[in-house]
Amino acid sequence: MFYTFTCPNCKIMKRLLEVVLKNNKGKFELKQTNASLPMGMVRTMKLGIHSVPTLLINNEIAFRRVPTEQELMHKLNIYIRN
Repeated sequence: MFYTFTCPNCKIMKRLLEVVLKNNKGKFELKQTNASLPMGMVRTMKLGIHSVPTLLINNEIAFRRVPTEQELMHKLNIYIRN
């Protein structure tokens, strides 16, 4: 997940991910990158990320916004099946 400290939607996304990932015990790992820090800025440029929150799953951009819980579960289930 790419985020910034000042982004209110990033806080919502983080809480949503914590709840959903808790229900998927160990199938996914939440990694966070602060897009405001130098290393985060480099990663965002390399990946073409221009807004936060942005969520990657298996190094692919899955969402460039806060999804609904149902959208997130659907996307995660696709990766679980593959």
